Amino acid sequence: MSDQGSGYADASEIRNRIDTTTPHSARFWNYFVGGKDNYEVDRQIGDHIKEIFPGLVDVARTSRHFLGRAVRHLVNEEGVRQFLDVGTGLPTADNTHEVAQRAAADARIVYVDNDPLVLTHARALLTSTPEGETAYLDADLYDPDAILKAAATTLDLTQPVALMVLNTLGHVAEIEQARSLVQRLMAGLPSGSYLVVSDSTSTSEGMIAASNAYNESGAVPYHVRPVADIEGLFDGLELVEPGVVRVTEWRPDADADQDAPAVDAYGGVGRKA
Repeated sequence: MSDQGSGYADASEIRNRIDTTTPHSARFWNYFVGGKDNYEVDRQIGDHIKEIFPGLVDVARTSRHFLGRAVRHLVNEEGVRQFLDVGTGLPTADNTHEVAQRAAADARIVYVDNDPLVLTHARALLTSTPEGETAYLDADLYDPDAILKAAATTLDLTQPVALMVLNTLGHVAEIEQARSLVQRLMAGLPSGSYLVVSDSTSTSEGMIAASNAYNESGAVPYHVRPVADIEGLFDGLELVEPGVVRVTEWRPDADADQDAPAVDAYGGVGRKA
Protein backbone atom coordinates (compact mmCIF):
# COMPACT_ATOMS: atom_id res chain seq x y z
CA MET A 1 0.00 0.00 0.00
CA SER A 2 1.19 3.50 -0.76
CA ASP A 3 0.03 7.04 -0.14
CA GLN A 4 2.99 8.53 -1.97
CA GLY A 5 1.94 11.71 -3.70
CA SER A 6 -1.46 11.63 -2.05
CA GLY A 7 -1.16 15.17 -0.73
CA TYR A 8 -2.95 14.53 2.56
CA ALA A 9 -3.90 17.78 4.20
CA ASP A 10 -4.65 18.70 7.77
CA ALA A 11 -8.12 17.47 8.79
CA SER A 12 -9.34 20.95 9.69
CA GLU A 13 -8.11 22.28 6.36
CA ILE A 14 -10.02 19.55 4.52
CA ARG A 15 -13.21 20.31 6.47
CA ASN A 16 -12.91 23.96 5.52
CA ARG A 17 -12.85 22.95 1.85
CA ILE A 18 -16.13 21.00 2.10
CA ASP A 19 -19.18 23.07 1.18
CA THR A 20 -22.34 21.54 2.61
CA THR A 21 -24.59 24.37 1.41
CA THR A 22 -24.69 23.40 -2.28
CA PRO A 23 -24.92 19.98 -3.95
CA HIS A 24 -21.74 18.34 -5.13
CA SER A 25 -21.51 15.78 -7.92
CA ALA A 26 -19.46 13.18 -6.01
CA ARG A 27 -21.88 13.23 -3.07
CA PHE A 28 -24.91 13.42 -5.37
CA TRP A 29 -23.69 10.37 -7.33
CA ASN A 30 -22.90 8.59 -4.06
CA TYR A 31 -26.52 9.07 -3.01
CA PHE A 32 -27.77 7.66 -6.31
CA VAL A 33 -25.70 4.47 -6.00
CA GLY A 34 -26.93 3.91 -2.44
CA GLY A 35 -23.97 5.33 -0.53
CA LYS A 36 -24.04 7.22 2.76
CA ASP A 37 -21.35 9.84 2.12
CA ASN A 38 -23.66 12.71 1.24
CA TYR A 39 -25.46 15.63 2.87
CA GLU A 40 -29.05 16.75 3.07
CA VAL A 41 -28.52 19.25 0.27
CA ASP A 42 -27.37 16.41 -2.01
CA ARG A 43 -30.32 14.22 -1.07
CA GLN A 44 -32.78 17.04 -1.65
CA ILE A 45 -31.68 17.68 -5.22
CA GLY A 46 -31.36 13.92 -5.71
CA ASP A 47 -34.97 13.37 -4.67
CA HIS A 48 -36.10 16.29 -6.82
CA ILE A 49 -34.34 14.84 -9.86
CA LYS A 50 -35.77 11.39 -9.17
CA GLU A 51 -39.20 12.95 -9.53
CA ILE A 52 -38.21 14.57 -12.83
CA PHE A 53 -36.31 11.59 -14.22
CA PRO A 54 -36.21 8.36 -12.20
CA GLY A 55 -33.99 6.84 -14.88
CA LEU A 56 -30.96 8.68 -13.54
CA VAL A 57 -30.74 6.10 -10.76
CA ASP A 58 -30.34 3.43 -13.46
CA VAL A 59 -27.65 5.55 -15.12
CA ALA A 60 -25.66 5.74 -11.87
CA ARG A 61 -25.88 2.05 -11.10
CA THR A 62 -25.32 0.70 -14.61
CA SER A 63 -22.36 3.04 -15.10
CA ARG A 64 -20.80 1.46 -12.02
CA HIS A 65 -21.36 -2.00 -13.45
CA PHE A 66 -19.71 -0.86 -16.70
CA LEU A 67 -16.60 0.06 -14.73
CA GLY A 68 -16.38 -3.45 -13.34
CA ARG A 69 -16.81 -5.16 -16.70
CA ALA A 70 -14.30 -2.86 -18.41
CA VAL A 71 -11.65 -3.43 -15.73
CA ARG A 72 -12.16 -7.19 -15.75
CA HIS A 73 -11.88 -7.26 -19.54
CA LEU A 74 -8.68 -5.23 -19.51
CA VAL A 75 -7.08 -7.42 -16.86
CA ASN A 76 -8.27 -10.81 -18.07
CA GLU A 77 -8.31 -10.34 -21.84
CA GLU A 78 -5.79 -7.57 -22.52
CA GLY A 79 -3.24 -8.22 -19.78
CA VAL A 80 -3.40 -4.69 -18.32
CA ARG A 81 -1.95 -4.38 -14.83
CA GLN A 82 -1.92 -0.58 -14.34
CA PHE A 83 -4.83 1.82 -13.99
CA LEU A 84 -5.02 5.61 -13.74
CA ASP A 85 -8.51 6.51 -12.49
CA VAL A 86 -9.14 10.25 -12.92
CA GLY A 87 -12.24 11.73 -11.28
CA THR A 88 -12.42 8.88 -8.81
CA GLY A 89 -15.43 9.98 -6.80
CA LEU A 90 -16.34 8.63 -3.40
CA PRO A 91 -15.44 5.03 -2.57
CA THR A 92 -18.31 2.55 -2.86
CA ALA A 93 -18.38 -1.17 -3.57
CA ASP A 94 -16.12 -2.59 -6.28
CA ASN A 95 -13.78 0.32 -6.79
CA THR A 96 -11.25 0.04 -9.60
CA HIS A 97 -8.49 -1.40 -7.41
CA GLU A 98 -10.81 -3.99 -5.88
CA VAL A 99 -11.99 -5.25 -9.27
CA ALA A 100 -8.50 -5.19 -10.79
CA GLN A 101 -6.71 -6.86 -7.89
CA ARG A 102 -9.40 -9.49 -7.56
CA ALA A 103 -8.50 -10.50 -11.10
CA ALA A 104 -4.73 -9.88 -10.81
CA ALA A 105 -3.21 -9.41 -7.37
CA ASP A 106 -0.23 -7.49 -8.78
CA ALA A 107 -2.34 -4.72 -10.34
CA ARG A 108 -1.30 -1.13 -9.58
CA ILE A 109 -3.84 1.67 -9.38
CA VAL A 110 -3.55 5.44 -9.02
CA TYR A 111 -6.69 7.39 -8.15
CA VAL A 112 -6.98 11.10 -8.94
CA ASP A 113 -9.52 13.56 -7.58
CA ASN A 114 -9.51 17.04 -6.05
CA ASP A 115 -12.72 16.79 -4.05
CA PRO A 116 -12.03 17.36 -0.34
CA LEU A 117 -14.62 14.80 0.76
CA VAL A 118 -13.02 12.19 -1.49
CA LEU A 119 -9.70 13.09 0.12
CA THR A 120 -11.11 12.34 3.58
CA HIS A 121 -12.01 8.85 2.35
CA ALA A 122 -8.80 8.25 0.43
CA ARG A 123 -7.54 5.69 2.92
CA ALA A 124 -10.38 3.40 1.83
CA LEU A 125 -9.00 3.66 -1.71
CA LEU A 126 -5.48 2.85 -0.59
CA THR A 127 -6.08 -0.72 0.52
CA SER A 128 -4.13 -3.11 -1.66
CA THR A 129 -3.00 -6.66 -2.06
CA PRO A 130 0.60 -7.23 -0.93
CA GLU A 131 1.58 -7.90 -4.54
CA GLY A 132 -0.03 -4.74 -5.93
CA GLU A 133 -0.09 -1.08 -5.03
CA THR A 134 -2.56 1.80 -4.87
CA ALA A 135 -2.08 5.53 -4.48
CA TYR A 136 -4.29 8.59 -4.30
CA LEU A 137 -3.43 11.96 -5.87
CA ASP A 138 -5.12 15.16 -4.76
CA ALA A 139 -4.87 16.64 -8.25
CA ASP A 140 -6.93 18.33 -10.95
CA LEU A 141 -8.13 16.97 -14.31
CA TYR A 142 -7.18 20.34 -15.82
CA ASP A 143 -3.49 19.71 -15.13
CA PRO A 144 -2.66 16.51 -17.07
CA ASP A 145 1.10 17.07 -16.86
CA ALA A 146 1.01 17.17 -13.05
CA ILE A 147 -1.16 14.06 -12.95
CA LEU A 148 1.22 12.10 -15.17
CA LYS A 149 4.29 13.24 -13.26
CA ALA A 150 2.83 12.24 -9.91
CA ALA A 151 1.35 8.98 -11.22
CA ALA A 152 4.82 7.94 -12.38
CA THR A 153 5.84 7.43 -8.75
CA THR A 154 3.49 4.43 -8.60
CA LEU A 155 2.95 3.39 -12.22
CA ASP A 156 5.56 2.42 -14.80
CA LEU A 157 4.66 4.72 -17.67
CA THR A 158 6.80 2.72 -20.09
CA GLN A 159 4.27 -0.11 -19.76
CA PRO A 160 0.56 -0.05 -20.76
CA VAL A 161 -1.84 1.85 -18.51
CA ALA A 162 -5.63 2.02 -18.62
CA LEU A 163 -6.83 5.60 -18.23
CA MET A 164 -10.28 5.59 -16.60
CA VAL A 165 -12.37 8.77 -16.92
CA LEU A 166 -15.87 7.81 -15.84
CA ASN A 167 -18.76 10.22 -15.36
CA THR A 168 -16.30 13.08 -15.05
CA LEU A 169 -15.90 14.85 -18.39
CA GLY A 170 -19.40 16.33 -18.19
CA HIS A 171 -17.90 18.86 -15.79
CA VAL A 172 -15.80 20.25 -18.65
CA ALA A 173 -17.96 22.89 -20.30
CA GLU A 174 -16.57 22.63 -23.83
CA ILE A 175 -16.21 19.29 -25.58
CA GLU A 176 -13.09 20.53 -27.37
CA GLN A 177 -11.40 21.06 -24.02
CA ALA A 178 -12.57 17.67 -22.75
CA ARG A 179 -11.09 16.05 -25.85
CA SER A 180 -7.83 17.97 -25.38
CA LEU A 181 -7.50 16.90 -21.74
CA VAL A 182 -8.02 13.25 -22.66
CA GLN A 183 -5.52 13.50 -25.51
CA ARG A 184 -2.89 15.09 -23.27
CA LEU A 185 -3.27 12.33 -20.69
CA MET A 186 -3.13 9.62 -23.35
CA ALA A 187 -0.08 11.27 -24.92
CA GLY A 188 1.83 10.54 -21.72
CA LEU A 189 0.98 6.84 -21.84
CA PRO A 190 2.75 4.27 -24.04
CA SER A 191 1.48 2.20 -26.95
CA GLY A 192 -0.79 -0.57 -25.78
CA SER A 193 -2.49 1.69 -23.24
CA TYR A 194 -6.27 2.02 -23.08
CA LEU A 195 -8.86 4.74 -22.58
CA VAL A 196 -12.08 3.92 -20.74
CA VAL A 197 -14.80 6.59 -20.80
CA SER A 198 -18.44 6.64 -19.82
CA ASP A 199 -20.73 9.60 -19.40
CA SER A 200 -24.36 10.67 -19.33
CA THR A 201 -25.80 11.59 -22.71
CA SER A 202 -28.49 13.92 -24.01
CA THR A 203 -30.40 11.00 -25.48
CA SER A 204 -33.78 11.67 -23.85
CA GLU A 205 -35.83 14.65 -22.81
CA GLY A 206 -35.84 13.28 -19.28
CA MET A 207 -32.06 13.28 -19.00
CA ILE A 208 -31.84 16.78 -20.42
CA ALA A 209 -34.43 17.99 -17.90
CA ALA A 210 -32.58 16.26 -15.06
CA SER A 211 -29.31 17.87 -16.12
CA ASN A 212 -30.91 21.30 -16.25
CA ALA A 213 -32.40 20.85 -12.77
CA TYR A 214 -29.06 19.79 -11.35
CA ASN A 215 -27.24 22.71 -12.95
CA GLU A 216 -29.81 25.15 -11.57
CA SER A 217 -29.23 23.85 -8.02
CA GLY A 218 -26.02 25.83 -7.57
CA ALA A 219 -23.77 22.81 -8.06
CA VAL A 220 -20.84 22.87 -10.45
CA PRO A 221 -22.61 22.30 -13.80
CA TYR A 222 -22.59 18.91 -15.49
CA HIS A 223 -23.12 18.87 -19.24
CA VAL A 224 -24.81 15.91 -20.92
CA ARG A 225 -23.75 15.49 -24.54
CA PRO A 226 -24.70 13.77 -27.80
CA VAL A 227 -23.31 10.28 -28.31
CA ALA A 228 -21.15 11.60 -31.15
CA ASP A 229 -19.24 13.73 -28.63
CA ILE A 230 -18.46 10.66 -26.53
CA GLU A 231 -17.33 8.82 -29.66
CA GLY A 232 -15.05 11.73 -30.54
CA LEU A 233 -13.08 11.26 -27.32
CA PHE A 234 -11.70 8.05 -28.85
CA ASP A 235 -10.34 9.69 -32.01
CA GLY A 236 -7.03 8.09 -32.96
CA LEU A 237 -7.63 5.00 -30.82
CA GLU A 238 -8.69 1.49 -31.80
CA LEU A 239 -12.11 0.85 -30.31
CA VAL A 240 -12.60 -2.43 -28.51
CA GLU A 241 -15.77 -4.20 -29.65
CA PRO A 242 -18.63 -3.34 -29.47
CA GLY A 243 -17.42 0.28 -29.65
CA VAL A 244 -19.18 3.19 -27.96
CA VAL A 245 -22.57 1.91 -26.85
CA ARG A 246 -24.99 2.21 -23.95
CA VAL A 247 -23.12 1.16 -20.83
CA THR A 248 -25.57 -1.73 -20.37
CA GLU A 249 -24.65 -3.03 -23.84
CA TRP A 250 -20.86 -3.02 -23.44
CA ARG A 251 -19.92 -6.71 -23.09
CA PRO A 252 -22.80 -7.56 -20.71
CA ASP A 253 -22.36 -10.50 -18.38
CA ALA A 254 -23.87 -13.78 -19.50
CA ASP A 255 -26.51 -13.58 -16.78
CA ALA A 256 -27.34 -9.90 -17.46
CA ASP A 257 -30.96 -8.83 -17.44
CA GLN A 258 -32.20 -9.07 -21.02
CA ASP A 259 -34.66 -6.27 -20.23
CA ALA A 260 -32.04 -3.83 -18.98
CA PRO A 261 -33.22 -0.22 -19.21
CA ALA A 262 -32.19 1.90 -22.20
CA VAL A 263 -30.08 4.20 -20.05
CA ASP A 264 -28.86 7.63 -21.11
CA ALA A 265 -25.21 6.78 -20.58
CA TYR A 266 -22.70 5.63 -23.17
CA GLY A 267 -19.22 4.28 -22.79
CA GLY A 268 -16.39 2.54 -24.57
CA VAL A 269 -12.84 1.31 -24.42
CA GLY A 270 -10.13 2.28 -26.92
CA ARG A 271 -6.55 1.10 -27.41
CA LYS A 272 -3.58 3.30 -28.24
CA ALA A 273 -1.61 1.75 -31.10
